Amino acid sequence: MAIFRINEIRKMPKEERKTKLNELKVELSKLMTAKAMGGSLENPSRIRLLRKTIARFHTVEREEELGIRKTEVGQEAQKA
Repeated sequence: MAIFRINEIRKMPKEERKTKLNELKVELSKLMTAKAMGGSLENPSRIRLLRKTIARFHTVEREEELGIRKTEVGQEAQKA
């Protein structure tokens, strides 16, 4: 799965963000399990990247909740 930039996340519809977030969490869970079992990971830095990407998703959700920043999808709807 790709690592998303904050602007890409803001452009996604809310349902797509939830789906992608769940996929990222599942992937992170699998990597953490493999690491805990003592296995060798192909790319250990992937864990860090996934954690940061998940944090970006949570940041966008919180911004919307507080009304700090509107998503670009929401702004397009307001213009119409």
